[in-house]
Amino acid sequence: MAGPIDSGDNDVIASINMIPFIDIALVLLIIFLVTSSYIVSHSIQVNLPAAASGGEATASTVGIAVESDGSLRLNGTPVQRDALLQALRNEVANDPATQAIIAGDRGAEYGIVVDVLDLVIQAGMRSYQLNIERRPAEGTSTPR
Repeated sequence: MAGPIDSGDNDVIASINMIPFIDIALVLLIIFLVTSSYIVSHSIQVNLPAAASGGEATASTVGIAVESDGSLRLNGTPVQRDALLQALRNEVANDPATQAIIAGDRGAEYGIVVDVLDLVIQAGMRSYQLNIERRPAEGTSTPR
């Protein structure tokens, strides 16, 4: 009579294989990193002016948004003018290389954006940039 062949290897596997868990965790981390920059840049609705030239920010930065109604935001948090100046001074005290990125809505008054730029300079920041939407330079075709 034929029966199953007993190999004698009936040991119970007592450990958990962590490789699939680590793979999933790394994939989720990559997805989080990719989407977090998109979410942050699109969470505050500021209608940016467009320009054909501009570069990417590389140093530690603070984001200042001037909304169309003239209200100010520092890194997404509503802030008053005096509190903005103090917060910028604190940032410079912590890291002198900190730069400001100012996002002025197209509907915002020009004077308010200039006032924010003046606050950035008063706080001692050596580097600041205006956030823009990139548009093609005149005479070039738009990629489709």
